[in-house]
Amino acid sequence: MTIDQAVERVQFAYPQVYYACHTRHARRRSSPFQLSMRDSEILVHLDRREPMTLSLLARHMDLAPSTLSEALTTLETLGYVAKSPGLSGDRRELGLVLTPRGVEAVRGSSVLESGRLRVVFGRLNARQRAAVVRGLDLLARASRPAPARKAG
Repeated sequence: MTIDQAVERVQFAYPQVYYACHTRHARRRSSPFQLSMRDSEILVHLDRREPMTLSLLARHMDLAPSTLSEALTTLETLGYVAKSPGLSGDRRELGLVLTPRGVEAVRGSSVLESGRLRVVFGRLNARQRAAVVRGLDLLARASRPAPARKAG
């Protein structure tokens, strides 16, 4: 499959999945998870194990580092994000990881409804489900920001 063919398939497939499974309500800070749309977007870019730096995430999301820092302070206060050693191992560079409570918040405020996804996944056998998840995981990993290369 060529890259252009893959692009076309995703451009047709993703909107169909989104339409079938997206939530029909607007997210508000008044929800039980107290997340704005931007807060939710930030959380889905974090991982439970692989730390993300503030600068890398700000660049990827096209946000000012100060704006992202403010949002992350709130998300850390809510228990959704924790600081960890950074990607490079430099003790001055902190990484950010999603906490178990953060995972719960993402699941509870996702644009894709769990019930609708369960119905769709129920139409597939276990092997097909695993293939779908592997493919989406690969696409998501390739979509993550790459660490900046150091000159030298």
